[in-house]
Amino acid sequence: MPQWAMSYLVLARKWRPRRFSELVGQEHVVRALTNALESGRIHHALLFTGTRGVGKTTIARIFAKSLNCEHGVGADPCGECETCKAIDAGRYIDLLEIDAASNTGVENVRDLIENAQYMPSRGRYKVYLIDEVHMLSKAAFNALLKTLEEPPAHVKFLFATTDPEKLLVTVLSRCLQFNLKRLDEAQIRGQLTKILTAEAIDADADAVAQLARAADGSLRDGLSLLDQAIAYSGSGSEGGKLDGATVATMLGTVDRARINALLVALAGEDGKRLLDEVAALAEFSPDWAGTLDAFALALHRIQVRQLVPDAVIEADAVDVDGLAAQLRPELVQLWYQMALHGRRDLGHAPSPRSGFEMTLLRMLAFRPEAADRTDVTRMASATKPALAPVAPAPARTPEVPRPIASVETLRPAASPTRPPPQEPRVLTPVPTPASGEQPAPLAARIVTDGEHWLQIVADCGLRGPARLLAEHAAFASHRDGVLWLTLTQEQGHLKSPSLVLQLTDAVSRQLGGAVQVRFEVGQPRGETASVRNERANDARQLETERRFAEDPAIQHLVSEHGASIIPGSIRQPDAQRSDD
Repeated sequence: MPQWAMSYLVLARKWRPRRFSELVGQEHVVRALTNALESGRIHHALLFTGTRGVGKTTIARIFAKSLNCEHGVGADPCGECETCKAIDAGRYIDLLEIDAASNTGVENVRDLIENAQYMPSRGRYKVYLIDEVHMLSKAAFNALLKTLEEPPAHVKFLFATTDPEKLLVTVLSRCLQFNLKRLDEAQIRGQLTKILTAEAIDADADAVAQLARAADGSLRDGLSLLDQAIAYSGSGSEGGKLDGATVATMLGTVDRARINALLVALAGEDGKRLLDEVAALAEFSPDWAGTLDAFALALHRIQVRQLVPDAVIEADAVDVDGLAAQLRPELVQLWYQMALHGRRDLGHAPSPRSGFEMTLLRMLAFRPEAADRTDVTRMASATKPALAPVAPAPARTPEVPRPIASVETLRPAASPTRPPPQEPRVLTPVPTPASGEQPAPLAARIVTDGEHWLQIVADCGLRGPARLLAEHAAFASHRDGVLWLTLTQEQGHLKSPSLVLQLTDAVSRQLGGAVQVRFEVGQPRGETASVRNERANDARQLETERRFAEDPAIQHLVSEHGASIIPGSIRQPDAQRSDD
């Protein structure tokens, strides 16, 4: 093996930040730590949380250098003194790094506690850096608590974890917690570009963009992938270049030009071309789930171009401008939902390729009817199971207008070999007319006011998330067949197309005819069912606590035995249990 190969240092280690100023992202954490170091208000236990590869242990090591640098405590350690060099090299005697994943037992923690009592050998502080601290056993945590609560003045604890929810609340309450953010693609792309320039490696923008996207918020993962790509492409040697096609092959991702070809075939309603493109794609053995992700991402960018024309969109092989002009915005929304649902169901398909093909064929088969209505509820029906056209009604009576829900009916896309569009599903049955009498469409009753709306919510029979949507919506108005409801900005996430469709159907049944349900964002002008239920629940809780406290047996325990009632510990009886 060549001598130089033995000394190669992977990029993630070679380019690990040595100072706070070299960190990518995490400005909120750096600012807080800098202020603490400059002011001397240094907490004895710091907890760094976040996904893998975002800088938790790196920040902890820089902080340890800041505490023990021979030039004094400060936010900018010199990096040149023996202490700084020893910490960078991982051999500083007063920085004890413990991997909790492999040292979970209480014995390890007891050794730590015993050693913590002794003064540092060289530095000002003895620093304990415990990585993946959530892996410690409960017994180990309990052994650590006393020292963590009242540590010696010369000891600092630095904890790092990817799963803070597994930590005991007694540990969390004794730590100053910093939540590190996932890095966005632009930040990772910028750092990769900087490193490639410094390493004198030629790479095109598409290759860097693919690596940044595959890093999924982790700079360390991005650097590991970059190392892999350099080795795979041979770009580390003289004359080599890291290009997008090579990176795509390594990652198993799909060339954006192929995504564009699929979109063009769909836009032109060309089924043969669509399947030909899928067959060509299959020759590269792609990750079909990742391909659907790329497909959905392209649709997102097309929709942004349509609805926010001035927004900056990253250029690639997808003809965003041309497709944005050719496709209706509501169709883009529909395809996006189908792509998401297709990805979710891919594991249930007979094979990943067939699941991918069926998702695209579903997009080809069903489209919203052309109309001037653009309510998002009309998109939801594309994601419901009953996508197939229903059979036409028997021709026993003349065709008459029929009431439909406020969702736009899907139709099969036009094709010379396909049957004409068939009649949509009827929400409510049409009563049989008397002989010679023409039936009239059913008209819905009107929601008169907020109290009427609350009664509808109580009686509508919805369950789960759909009921949450109804309970958080306040009545605004009901006019011209449209029921307007108000949601606050915080509750806007409840308004998914499928839930709106369920609510529309339920309200239409309650009112005896078709109703369109639409939403506005703002402060409700009236009370919501959620607020009313919460107020009633609070009243029941107060009554439960009062009755509990007035119980003679409880009063005897309090007065004679010194018992006390812990606030918040009293629970209401089961709803089906008798009050006595």
